[in-house]
Amino acid sequence: MLANYSYIKFLSDFQKIESANTSKGLDLVGESLLGYIAVHFAKGLTLTVTECMRISTVASPATIHRKISDLIEQGWIESVYEGENRRTKYLAPTAKAVKYFEKVSKLVSKSAT
Repeated sequence: MLANYSYIKFLSDFQKIESANTSKGLDLVGESLLGYIAVHFAKGLTLTVTECMRISTVASPATIHRKISDLIEQGWIESVYEGENRRTKYLAPTAKAVKYFEKVSKLVSKSAT
């Protein structure tokens, strides 16, 4: 029976989080882009808007550009400067995004037990 699998339990709980975040403007493309930015940020790598627009597996460059603007407006990511360079802005997850990833991490841990 599928209900006994940890992954199915995780998906069920995750869908509840997703439902709440969809009402806050985080759709599948936005979530994918947020994850991409967060993974790079966690590795200590910085991404510019232009670099993100080259991610062909997420969406078209125009869609990515629009989603970056949406994510900034909704408070999921922010643009920051690195060091003394004030010409280039980099993308970073906000505290709101960190809380989201903490919730998902707890679900993963809970589902594995």
